[in-house]
Amino acid sequence: MKTLRLITFLVALLVLNSNEFYPQKLTGLQIMEKVYDRPEGNDMTSNLTMTLKNDSGDERVRKIKQFTRDFGTMEKKIMFFISPADVKNTSFMNWSYSRQGQDDDQWIYLPALKKTKRISSESKSDYFMGSDFTYDDLGDRQPNEDSHKLLKEEKYNSDDCYVIESKPEQLDYMYSRTVSWVAKDKWIVLKKEFYDEDGDLLKTLTVKKFENISGILVVTHTEMKNVQKNHQTIMDLKNVNINSGIEDSKFTERIMTRGL
Repeated sequence: MKTLRLITFLVALLVLNSNEFYPQKLTGLQIMEKVYDRPEGNDMTSNLTMTLKNDSGDERVRKIKQFTRDFGTMEKKIMFFISPADVKNTSFMNWSYSRQGQDDDQWIYLPALKKTKRISSESKSDYFMGSDFTYDDLGDRQPNEDSHKLLKEEKYNSDDCYVIESKPEQLDYMYSRTVSWVAKDKWIVLKKEFYDEDGDLLKTLTVKKFENISGILVVTHTEMKNVQKNHQTIMDLKNVNINSGIEDSKFTERIMTRGL
């Protein structure tokens, strides 16, 4: 019996050592959960420049001030358009919830109508203010809303990445699938491809720049290109301030109508 116990102990030890030297690979879901849970600070203020480019090369530039705060069970974001004149004082607010299955709440205030409109579920596939981002893109999609598959590991530019294919659990979702390149040491999606309902490539999001600000990695320059329309939206973030102590009252419909 002593010999049998010794053999059992040695086998168990070998199993433990093999797990140490050959750790199990992360699943697609675990990787996307790490992206979702990446620290972003308690709150953030920033100036956003949104540049829209059409297929003729014409540009429209919009200046935005935005505020974000983590409330624990939800994250709230509010954006105020500063210029040009035709969109000035327009505002947008998004509330994302940590509870599984709870959709984002979104509102937009249009000063010409002097009215705040709630974005319905049916309207979340609409494009936001002429950009290549839908209202849904501006929300905070939870990992469990999709099934995730690790396709491969490869370099994207100079970063070692996981390549993850994500398919929606919701049958009538606007994208049939997305493919994400996730930096292994940063848990940032450096590139993301969006495929339409027919399975054709619709648009590609690329991260051009990120910065370490107050110990937090912040994506400061992204480009979304609609390859079917040959239209592009460039997002450039400046004057980022983290953990400045934004008040709760900043994120209300009343503030949307009042503006900055």
